[in-house]
Amino acid sequence: MKIGIVGLGLIGGSLGFDLRSHGHYILGVSRRPSTCEKAIAMGCVDAAGVEMNLLTTVDVVFICTPIGLIVPKFAELIHYLPTSCIITDVGSVKASIVQGMAPHWQNFVGGHPMAGTADSGIEAAQRDLFVDRPYVLTPTAITPKPVIEVIEGLVSQLGSKIYHCSPEAHDSAVSWISHLPVMVSASLITTCMGERNPQVLELAQNLASSGFRDTSRVGGGNPELGMMMARYNRQALLASLQQYRHHIDAAIDMIEREDWQALEEKLASTQQARPLFTE
Repeated sequence: MKIGIVGLGLIGGSLGFDLRSHGHYILGVSRRPSTCEKAIAMGCVDAAGVEMNLLTTVDVVFICTPIGLIVPKFAELIHYLPTSCIITDVGSVKASIVQGMAPHWQNFVGGHPMAGTADSGIEAAQRDLFVDRPYVLTPTAITPKPVIEVIEGLVSQLGSKIYHCSPEAHDSAVSWISHLPVMVSASLITTCMGERNPQVLELAQNLASSGFRDTSRVGGGNPELGMMMARYNRQALLASLQQYRHHIDAAIDMIEREDWQALEEKLASTQQARPLFTE
């Protein structure tokens, strides 16, 4: 199969590695010639360029740009594709993307691979990034079944676990387990940097170990991605942030009242709940 990838960063490059390893011919498009050259040299793609007309003969296109560019790139791309071409995307927000694309292209299905690292750019691309990771597909009622089956087949070759849901359900779910943690993690880092005693701040930085690394990782990631999550999933993220603030206020209240039993019960409850999200 001939597959196009628009956007050769971490996700696009990693898709190229794995799909190419299954015998697909991969064509990449990036806005920078230097990125195209690196992608070819790394083996992510068979060929790459900066012009969309490179993709006129592909069977499937993955749009792997930042969230805010997915719909604009789609609008540009469709002028070069035959109507038989299948288009999908990898955006971490789905409702606004599906609304902006599905009415204009019958053979479109929204997608979101739940995989990544703190690094970005084509240099961060890696093989087997998607193995055993969730990959969400958000077809609509009018998405042709054969289109869904083609994308399912490609995702299966990545070794991912496939999930189907509506775009709206996807956005609500990821607001809890992906977008909220970014904001909470970023706030943790900001709060720690607010320590006014330079000696205490330096000591805290020197003592920080696995606990701080785990809880601060996503807050120290790509700023553009975090901003796009908030901008394009605003309502769902606000709802989750407000719930989080409620539970922070409850913890403050327990500690102020020295209600250690209530706090221990709360922590026992979270200890039992965590495996539901991590195992």
